[in-house]
Amino acid sequence: MTNPARFREFIARLSALVDRHGTDEKPILAEGGRLLAELVSQDDWLPPEFARESVESYRQYLLYCDPRERFSVVSFVWGPGQHTPIHNHTVWGLVGVMRGEEICEEYAPPVAGQPMRKTGEHRVRPGDIDKVSPTIGDIHVVSNALPDRPSVSIHAYGANIGAVARHVFDPRTGQASNFVTGYHNSQLPNFWDRSADVRARIGR
Repeated sequence: MTNPARFREFIARLSALVDRHGTDEKPILAEGGRLLAELVSQDDWLPPEFARESVESYRQYLLYCDPRERFSVVSFVWGPGQHTPIHNHTVWGLVGVMRGEEICEEYAPPVAGQPMRKTGEHRVRPGDIDKVSPTIGDIHVVSNALPDRPSVSIHAYGANIGAVARHVFDPRTGQASNFVTGYHNSQLPNFWDRSADVRARIGR
Protein backbone atom coordinates (compact mmCIF):
# COMPACT_ATOMS: atom_id res chain seq x y z
CA MET A 1 0.00 0.00 0.00
CA THR A 2 1.65 3.22 -1.17
CA ASN A 3 -1.19 5.73 -1.29
CA PRO A 4 -3.82 5.10 1.43
CA ALA A 5 -4.99 8.71 1.06
CA ARG A 6 -6.96 7.63 -2.02
CA PHE A 7 -9.16 5.36 0.07
CA ARG A 8 -9.53 7.89 2.90
CA GLU A 9 -10.73 10.47 0.40
CA PHE A 10 -13.17 8.00 -1.13
CA ILE A 11 -14.66 7.22 2.29
CA ALA A 12 -14.94 10.90 3.18
CA ARG A 13 -16.75 11.70 -0.06
CA LEU A 14 -19.02 8.65 0.09
CA SER A 15 -19.90 9.49 3.70
CA ALA A 16 -20.83 13.03 2.68
CA LEU A 17 -22.93 11.64 -0.17
CA VAL A 18 -24.87 9.36 2.18
CA ASP A 19 -25.24 12.25 4.64
CA ARG A 20 -26.89 14.30 1.90
CA HIS A 21 -29.15 11.66 0.39
CA GLY A 22 -29.87 9.15 3.14
CA THR A 23 -31.65 6.17 1.61
CA ASP A 24 -32.36 7.86 -1.75
CA GLU A 25 -30.44 5.40 -3.87
CA LYS A 26 -30.71 7.14 -7.25
CA PRO A 27 -28.23 9.98 -6.51
CA ILE A 28 -26.07 7.63 -4.42
CA LEU A 29 -25.73 5.18 -7.31
CA ALA A 30 -25.04 7.97 -9.78
CA GLU A 31 -22.50 10.02 -7.82
CA GLY A 32 -21.18 7.05 -5.85
CA GLY A 33 -20.46 5.27 -9.12
CA ARG A 34 -18.30 8.19 -10.22
CA LEU A 35 -16.44 8.16 -6.91
CA LEU A 36 -15.81 4.42 -7.13
CA ALA A 37 -14.66 4.67 -10.76
CA GLU A 38 -12.10 7.25 -9.66
CA LEU A 39 -10.90 5.00 -6.82
CA VAL A 40 -10.43 1.84 -8.89
CA SER A 41 -8.69 3.74 -11.69
CA GLN A 42 -5.62 3.86 -9.42
CA ASP A 43 -4.19 0.53 -8.26
CA ASP A 44 -1.76 1.71 -5.58
CA TRP A 45 -3.76 1.81 -2.35
CA LEU A 46 -5.11 -1.67 -1.53
CA PRO A 47 -2.98 -3.64 0.99
CA PRO A 48 -1.84 -6.99 -0.48
CA GLU A 49 -3.49 -9.06 2.24
CA PHE A 50 -6.90 -7.74 1.13
CA ALA A 51 -6.29 -8.84 -2.45
CA ARG A 52 -5.24 -12.40 -1.60
CA GLU A 53 -6.98 -15.23 -3.41
CA SER A 54 -7.83 -18.66 -1.98
CA VAL A 55 -8.13 -21.99 -3.75
CA GLU A 56 -11.20 -22.74 -1.60
CA SER A 57 -13.51 -20.01 -2.89
CA TYR A 58 -13.75 -16.32 -3.70
CA ARG A 59 -12.94 -13.97 -0.83
CA GLN A 60 -14.79 -10.93 0.57
CA TYR A 61 -12.64 -8.65 2.74
CA LEU A 62 -14.14 -5.79 4.73
CA LEU A 63 -12.23 -2.55 4.14
CA TYR A 64 -14.55 -0.12 5.94
CA CYS A 65 -17.94 -0.06 7.63
CA ASP A 66 -19.73 3.20 8.39
CA PRO A 67 -20.15 3.58 12.20
CA ARG A 68 -23.93 3.63 11.73
CA GLU A 69 -23.75 0.76 9.21
CA ARG A 70 -25.30 2.90 6.48
CA PHE A 71 -22.73 1.56 4.03
CA SER A 72 -19.71 -0.70 3.81
CA VAL A 73 -16.81 -1.15 1.38
CA VAL A 74 -15.26 -4.52 0.60
CA SER A 75 -12.72 -6.05 -1.75
CA PHE A 76 -13.70 -9.19 -3.64
CA VAL A 77 -11.00 -11.55 -4.90
CA TRP A 78 -11.78 -14.26 -7.42
CA GLY A 79 -9.40 -17.04 -8.31
CA PRO A 80 -9.59 -18.64 -11.78
CA GLY A 81 -12.91 -20.41 -12.27
CA GLN A 82 -14.49 -19.06 -9.09
CA HIS A 83 -18.03 -17.68 -9.03
CA THR A 84 -20.90 -16.87 -6.72
CA PRO A 85 -24.20 -18.72 -6.58
CA ILE A 86 -27.29 -16.93 -7.88
CA HIS A 87 -27.90 -14.37 -5.14
CA ASN A 88 -29.51 -11.08 -4.25
CA HIS A 89 -28.39 -8.09 -2.15
CA THR A 90 -31.54 -6.37 -0.72
CA VAL A 91 -29.65 -3.01 -0.67
CA TRP A 92 -28.00 -0.71 -3.21
CA GLY A 93 -24.58 -1.74 -4.40
CA LEU A 94 -21.72 -0.48 -6.56
CA VAL A 95 -19.02 -2.74 -8.03
CA GLY A 96 -15.81 -1.45 -9.60
CA VAL A 97 -13.27 -3.81 -11.16
CA MET A 98 -9.67 -2.91 -10.36
CA ARG A 99 -7.76 -5.96 -11.62
CA GLY A 100 -8.71 -8.60 -14.13
CA GLU A 101 -12.24 -8.96 -15.49
CA GLU A 102 -15.55 -10.29 -14.22
CA ILE A 103 -18.64 -11.73 -15.86
CA CYS A 104 -22.02 -10.72 -14.49
CA GLU A 105 -25.09 -12.83 -15.34
CA GLU A 106 -28.40 -11.19 -14.47
CA TYR A 107 -31.55 -13.10 -13.48
CA ALA A 108 -35.23 -12.24 -13.22
CA PRO A 109 -36.97 -12.58 -9.82
CA PRO A 110 -37.82 -16.21 -9.06
CA VAL A 111 -41.13 -17.81 -9.94
CA ALA A 112 -42.00 -20.63 -7.54
CA GLY A 113 -41.26 -24.05 -8.98
CA GLN A 114 -39.70 -22.75 -12.18
CA PRO A 115 -36.03 -22.51 -13.22
CA MET A 116 -34.33 -19.17 -12.69
CA ARG A 117 -34.53 -17.12 -15.88
CA LYS A 118 -31.34 -15.49 -17.10
CA THR A 119 -32.01 -12.03 -18.55
CA GLY A 120 -28.55 -10.90 -19.62
CA GLU A 121 -24.78 -11.16 -19.31
CA HIS A 122 -21.94 -8.67 -19.57
CA ARG A 123 -18.25 -8.34 -18.87
CA VAL A 124 -16.99 -5.87 -16.30
CA ARG A 125 -13.50 -4.63 -17.13
CA PRO A 126 -11.04 -2.48 -15.15
CA GLY A 127 -12.62 0.88 -14.41
CA ASP A 128 -16.15 -0.32 -15.22
CA ILE A 129 -18.88 0.17 -12.61
CA ASP A 130 -21.82 -2.17 -12.08
CA LYS A 131 -24.88 -1.10 -10.08
CA VAL A 132 -27.43 -3.24 -8.26
CA SER A 133 -30.46 -2.66 -6.06
CA PRO A 134 -33.90 -4.17 -5.56
CA THR A 135 -35.36 -1.42 -7.76
CA ILE A 136 -32.99 -1.66 -10.75
CA GLY A 137 -32.06 -5.36 -10.62
CA ASP A 138 -30.65 -7.27 -7.70
CA ILE A 139 -30.16 -10.91 -8.66
CA HIS A 140 -27.04 -12.15 -10.41
CA VAL A 141 -24.06 -14.47 -10.59
CA VAL A 142 -20.56 -13.00 -10.70
CA SER A 143 -17.50 -14.94 -11.85
CA ASN A 144 -13.86 -14.38 -12.74
CA ALA A 145 -13.63 -13.96 -16.50
CA LEU A 146 -9.94 -14.90 -16.58
CA PRO A 147 -8.81 -18.55 -16.61
CA ASP A 148 -5.25 -17.99 -15.45
CA ARG A 149 -5.17 -15.24 -12.80
CA PRO A 150 -7.27 -13.61 -10.09
CA SER A 151 -9.59 -10.67 -10.49
CA VAL A 152 -10.15 -8.03 -7.82
CA SER A 153 -13.11 -5.68 -7.49
CA ILE A 154 -14.12 -3.06 -4.93
CA HIS A 155 -17.74 -3.01 -3.78
CA ALA A 156 -19.74 -0.43 -1.83
CA TYR A 157 -23.11 -1.43 -0.38
CA GLY A 158 -25.89 0.38 1.43
CA ALA A 159 -25.49 -1.64 4.65
CA ASN A 160 -22.96 -3.71 6.56
CA ILE A 161 -23.17 -6.24 3.75
CA GLY A 162 -21.47 -9.11 5.56
CA ALA A 163 -24.23 -9.04 8.19
CA VAL A 164 -27.22 -8.69 5.84
CA ALA A 165 -29.63 -11.64 5.62
CA ARG A 166 -29.90 -12.31 1.89
CA HIS A 167 -30.84 -15.19 -0.41
CA VAL A 168 -29.31 -17.65 -2.81
CA PHE A 169 -31.57 -19.27 -5.39
CA ASP A 170 -31.74 -22.82 -6.70
CA PRO A 171 -31.22 -22.48 -10.47
CA ARG A 172 -33.64 -25.36 -11.21
CA THR A 173 -36.56 -24.44 -8.94
CA GLY A 174 -36.07 -20.80 -7.90
CA GLN A 175 -36.21 -21.89 -4.28
CA ALA A 176 -34.69 -19.19 -2.04
CA SER A 177 -32.39 -20.10 0.84
CA ASN A 178 -31.16 -17.68 3.49
CA PHE A 179 -27.49 -16.80 3.60
CA VAL A 180 -25.19 -14.32 5.34
CA THR A 181 -21.76 -13.85 3.81
CA GLY A 182 -19.69 -12.57 6.71
CA TYR A 183 -16.11 -11.55 5.93
CA HIS A 184 -12.88 -13.44 5.39
CA ASN A 185 -10.70 -11.02 7.37
CA SER A 186 -10.63 -10.65 11.13
CA GLN A 187 -8.84 -7.27 11.12
CA LEU A 188 -9.41 -4.06 9.20
CA PRO A 189 -6.69 -2.43 7.08
CA ASN A 190 -5.16 0.65 8.71
CA PHE A 191 -5.74 3.40 6.19
CA TRP A 192 -5.85 6.06 8.90
CA ASP A 193 -2.33 6.00 10.31
CA ARG A 194 -1.07 9.33 8.99
CA SER A 195 1.70 9.63 11.58
CA ALA A 196 4.54 9.33 9.04
CA ASP A 197 3.12 12.21 7.01
CA VAL A 198 2.74 14.37 10.10
CA ARG A 199 6.25 13.59 11.33
CA ALA A 200 7.66 14.50 7.92
CA ARG A 201 5.78 17.76 7.96
CA ILE A 202 6.96 18.79 11.40
CA GLY A 203 10.49 17.44 10.95
CA ARG A 204 10.38 14.77 13.66
